[in-house]
Amino acid sequence: MNRICVYCGSNRGNLPVYEIMARRVGAGIARRGLELVYGGGRVGLMGAVADAALETGGTVIGVMPEALFPKEIVHRGLSDLRSVSSMKERTELFFSLSDAFLTLPGGFGTLEEFFEAVTAFQIGAHRKPCAVLNVEGFYDFLLAQVGQMATSEFILRQHQELVLSSDDPELLLDALVAYRPPDLRIEDKWSDLNGTNTPL
Repeated sequence: MNRICVYCGSNRGNLPVYEIMARRVGAGIARRGLELVYGGGRVGLMGAVADAALETGGTVIGVMPEALFPKEIVHRGLSDLRSVSSMKERTELFFSLSDAFLTLPGGFGTLEEFFEAVTAFQIGAHRKPCAVLNVEGFYDFLLAQVGQMATSEFILRQHQELVLSSDDPELLLDALVAYRPPDLRIEDKWSDLNGTNTPL
């Protein structure tokens, strides 16, 4: 484990605890001697997690599409800032640079990035842990929905367990560092050996 990719909002949200927890994540990553990979912004929770990691002496790698640079939301104080041509290229670089994916509160883009990482694990594209920090119940409904997908047999129970979660950033970071991937076969996603229906 060398780098953790953090997905989070470019806004701060309406509770101070969101920013507090983002800073705890950034500092916790740096204290463990790990590098932070994130979206490269200086605003919202993105800026908070990056600033905390830098203030704790950590290395921070930002990845931002060129189109967002003129909007002046890019963080100019990072250890390494990578410019990419598209959101797709950004995701690909996140995947290649990172050893784990941790999702904080955020909006549509945050959820898109999180589920891309989980889906890539599900189909065997990587074996890197994916987690959500459930700040003040922010992801209660998301976690319940994942459970519902398993109950309704659209995903396997084993795939439900691919989503790690905790409301404690220190415990969640420790879980990511200690993670060992389950023994999953990609063919289990579609059908089992007995010919019975297995959920997608």
